[in-house]
Amino acid sequence: MFGLVPASASAGFLGSMPAALAFSSEPLAHLRPLDIAVVAIYFAMVIWIGFYLKGQSNTSEEFFMAGREMTAWIAGLSFVSANLGSLELMGWAGSAYQYGILAAHWYWIGAIPAMVFLGLVMMPFYYVCKTHSVPGYLDLRYGRGASSVAAISFAIEMILMSGVNMFAMAVVMKVVLGWDIFFSIIVSSVAVALYVGLGGLRSAIFNEVLQFVLIWGGALLVPILGLIQAGGVAGLKKQIMHNMQTMTGGGVSGDSYFHMWRDMGHFSANPMGVHWTGIVFGLGFVISFGYWTTDFLVVQRVLAAHNLRAARLAPIIASFFKMATPFIVILPGLLGLVLLQNADGSRRQLVGEDVVAACSMTGDGAVADASGCKAAMAKTSLTPDAQQKVLAGGSDAELHSYNQALPLMMVRYLGPGLLGLGITALIAGFMSGMAGNVSAFSTVWTYDIYKALINKRGSDSHYVLVGRLSILIGVAVSIGAAYLVMHAHGIMDYVQALFSIFIAPLLAAILLGMFWTRATKLAGFIGLLGGIVFSASLFMWVKLVPAALANVALSPDAKPMAENVFRALWAFIFSAIVIVVTSLLTKARPIAELEGLVYGATKLPKEDPVPWYKSEYTWALLVVVIFAGLNILFW
Repeated sequence: MFGLVPASASAGFLGSMPAALAFSSEPLAHLRPLDIAVVAIYFAMVIWIGFYLKGQSNTSEEFFMAGREMTAWIAGLSFVSANLGSLELMGWAGSAYQYGILAAHWYWIGAIPAMVFLGLVMMPFYYVCKTHSVPGYLDLRYGRGASSVAAISFAIEMILMSGVNMFAMAVVMKVVLGWDIFFSIIVSSVAVALYVGLGGLRSAIFNEVLQFVLIWGGALLVPILGLIQAGGVAGLKKQIMHNMQTMTGGGVSGDSYFHMWRDMGHFSANPMGVHWTGIVFGLGFVISFGYWTTDFLVVQRVLAAHNLRAARLAPIIASFFKMATPFIVILPGLLGLVLLQNADGSRRQLVGEDVVAACSMTGDGAVADASGCKAAMAKTSLTPDAQQKVLAGGSDAELHSYNQALPLMMVRYLGPGLLGLGITALIAGFMSGMAGNVSAFSTVWTYDIYKALINKRGSDSHYVLVGRLSILIGVAVSIGAAYLVMHAHGIMDYVQALFSIFIAPLLAAILLGMFWTRATKLAGFIGLLGGIVFSASLFMWVKLVPAALANVALSPDAKPMAENVFRALWAFIFSAIVIVVTSLLTKARPIAELEGLVYGATKLPKEDPVPWYKSEYTWALLVVVIFAGLNILFW
């Protein structure tokens, strides 16, 4: 097993990009020739796939929708892999270290009901109307105004999310390997731009299936070896309870890190500082349904299925893998609470990116701003001895952030060859997430912004060229967006904030438009735009007046993640009210114009009967049973 070797300047990297380029960090590990070979083979494979599929991506239907030829299994694996990027791997492992098993809510109640709902209820509308994007559906339902708002906000969201993936990969390469951050970003970004730009969505989907296998293969050994060393689940729970008794926060007990629902009755009783109402309604309904049923990044993969039954089965197939993902994402974070150690054998304690930035060191190893660092550490669970060691400076004082929990665990447990596979898994996660972002951005930019608002009369080949160029532009702008993540408390806090701003209002517009014939064009436009502005205003209010967190999240004991789920709930309610009131005051479209767009006005296509074991309803029922069992098991 590997010990953890201090990396003397990673704190400076996390504080600012110039510092990252200036300091030469001592890496936590060194890749052997076998490790380098594994990484090199992976890069060669993904680029080869792009060149191989280039000849099958010459028309807009082939480039943007993969020719609508994917089977249910291919679409399903791509559907879940597009979501399983490096920010997912690193961000939620870090959140599990920070919040305990509560982070698994984002995989179970925060995903499974919505994925089943998408497959059984919403796919007929997306698939039958043959839209290329979610904004495309809004154009058909509400008109150009709402569609343009959705397209522009989605393009912004995808660029920001792509920046998160870049930042996550920079953390891995800088902290674990000591690689230059600029080199790491450029090599990975060029690879993504090449294979997506050449092969379009088809190339992205095939690579996402490859990346899915690599992610599971590369990340699986960490939880297995970690559980063995911790003495199994029972031993892990016992050690976490012992370690976390000294945590600041009053009413939070050590075993709260192993219960998903038991301590959700009070904000102060659980590590996340959230109430069950926020988890059920803010996460389980608004954020979950908003992401899995309206975010074009994932919906695009299902639209590429070869028929309606395959499109309905794809998210249900994906939900089985989604329920299992906490084993390779959440469990390493929990193991880190017990097994991460410093060079002297003491337990390593991780902190937020904001604390790492506040305690960044100068070139001679001294803390740059001792008073600011001390104030930042006072809000953490660091012991007084650990705080004093940081203020004293030197290599032993180095801080690592929550986001580095998974890379630190990989370095601890993976030997030559296996470490290369683990690093390749994180690279695959980065490229999977970023490829999903840029391919979705390219489609929305080309169809819903460029074609709709700039050039309506271009040829099919012209739009394919625009799509390829937009991928290059999207990758370039994403590099700049990575700066925005550097002072966030944690990656997933940042991501959930984006979802609450952009996705919650979109869900209100989609649901009311899809299930209420009375919703009008003006209502959709005003409700969507107003909801985004309202949610962004709540976000800025808390940023400028931190005490406002108690108002947004309903309790002075609430924490940032609680703010995100409640902000999403308020944004959804605000948008829904605006759409309903405006619709009642304006003239609705005739029912005949809503064919294929609204329940009650649409004749759904009949599908040929299949044996019960092939039915999407049978598999959906099995998903629900397993989902319920998991929540009861970890109650």
